Amino acid sequence: MNTYTHSLPLITRFEKSDEYRNVIHRLIPGGAHTYSKGDDQFPLLSPAAITHGKGPYCWDPDGNKYIDALMGLTSVSLGHAYEPVLQRVREELEKGSNFSRPSVIEREMAERFLSLIPQHDMIKFAKNGSVVTTAAVKLARAYTGRNIIARPSEHPFYSYDDWFIGSTSCDHGIPREVKDMTVMYHQDSYEDLERMFNEFSGQIACVISEPEKWIAIEPDYLNRAIDLAHRNGALWIMDEMITGFKTDYPGSIKKYNAQPDLATWGKGIANGFSFCALTGKKEVMELGGITRSGEPKLFLVSTTHGGETHSIAAGLATMDVFENEPVIEHLHGIGDYYINGVTEIVTRRKLSDYFTLTGFNWSSGLIVKNREKEPDFVYRTLFMQEMIRRGILFQGILSPCYTHTKEDIDWVHTAFDESCEVFEKALEEGAEKYLVGDSIIKPVFRKYI
Repeated sequence: MNTYTHSLPLITRFEKSDEYRNVIHRLIPGGAHTYSKGDDQFPLLSPAAITHGKGPYCWDPDGNKYIDALMGLTSVSLGHAYEPVLQRVREELEKGSNFSRPSVIEREMAERFLSLIPQHDMIKFAKNGSVVTTAAVKLARAYTGRNIIARPSEHPFYSYDDWFIGSTSCDHGIPREVKDMTVMYHQDSYEDLERMFNEFSGQIACVISEPEKWIAIEPDYLNRAIDLAHRNGALWIMDEMITGFKTDYPGSIKKYNAQPDLATWGKGIANGFSFCALTGKKEVMELGGITRSGEPKLFLVSTTHGGETHSIAAGLATMDVFENEPVIEHLHGIGDYYINGVTEIVTRRKLSDYFTLTGFNWSSGLIVKNREKEPDFVYRTLFMQEMIRRGILFQGILSPCYTHTKEDIDWVHTAFDESCEVFEKALEEGAEKYLVGDSIIKPVFRKYI
């Protein structure tokens, strides 16, 4: 691991960010349009907003520059303002962005995306991941005639709609009848999946699950689990919102030759532009169509902006890059380089009891622990504060993009090493002595504000 020969300069100017923070909560509930970007997810010494980004970097209103570690909540797979994508978007914008009938680009995208997924026959577009996961759930209920949805208890998010949020701590405003229609099992546990199907025999419409989440799975697990669902009359929805265009191209569905009935896609498939998709088998997807005369009409997804042309163009341009350049290899290589460097730092400093790496080279998470060697939000906040002060916009996860370089990761490693110095002192003297302000990050899904 190469490191800088001098300490990194500390970011100390947050005046314009503080001004932004003081105003934004009077205008926008939560201060942002996804709770993961909220002020309660960051230390006080952090950018309240971003003015612009380029490649793996972004800048705040005070002019501070950062390496973006999470890359737009993993949605930016190539880099901010990636020129080949922008060029295709500019060309499409010259033609108009929305019409009273579908644009021809919708057929181009449908044929091309489905060519990557021989398991699936049809596709539906949307602007938001929650829309397509809820659409998949609706299809499963219609196809099976059942109501109950199953999902892994360890997975943090699938949709802002009631069927999912009702199964979290943030269930305020959701009827008990809705909450009771989502059940949970332990992630990647075939035995617990069997237990759940036995407990709710004949009632489960579908299982929705991310194919890979923090821990490695056995190569045959997914198809065994899918077969179990089918034997119990349920469908399997593979949520590739995070894994798509990261674990493989187009995702884990190819990596494991998995055979789900439906799959949901978003995040990095259009390099940060708002383009999401639901794919699936014809016999299921056709329930949302208008060609089966006389059958009940299922109102699947109907969005004015779902066919917005420039976002679809961004998706097509992103696919061009993935198909013609070694993007997947680069993402995984950068991730390995990061993991190896962090492991070396933690081992050298004898902090293995206090830092645990989770996940994979395409998305690596960090658990931060306290003196008692237990996960702790105060110490996590402190470590984030120190990383951010050293120019790393860090939320505990590195999601590599195509424009991250090894030199960028060297910067991350140096920041990590220096932040560990502060962390070591905090273990001896208490985190409160080194944490600025009383802004402690909190779980997004919590019972009370």
